[in-house]
Amino acid sequence: MYRWLAWACAHAQTPLASELGMRPLVAHCRLGLAKLYRRRGKREQAQEHLTTAATMYREMGMTYWLEKAEAELQARS
Repeated sequence: MYRWLAWACAHAQTPLASELGMRPLVAHCRLGLAKLYRRRGKREQAQEHLTTAATMYREMGMTYWLEKAEAELQARS
C-alpha cells in the first residue's frame, strides 16, 4: 500500500495535476505522506508535507481536511 501511495503522490504532484484542477488530490497525498513519514520517524519530511497540505487545504477552503491536518500538526507539537 505504501508503494502505491508513494507512486500516486509522486505523479499527482506534477504541475499537470494542478492544471487539471487536481489540487485536492495533491493535498491529500501530502497529508498521507506526512503520516507515513511520521510513522517512519522522519519528522522533518513529515513536517514539510503536513505544512504544505494544511496550506493547500486553507487556500482551497477545505475546512474538514484543514482540521485534520491541523490536528496532526498539534499532535506533533
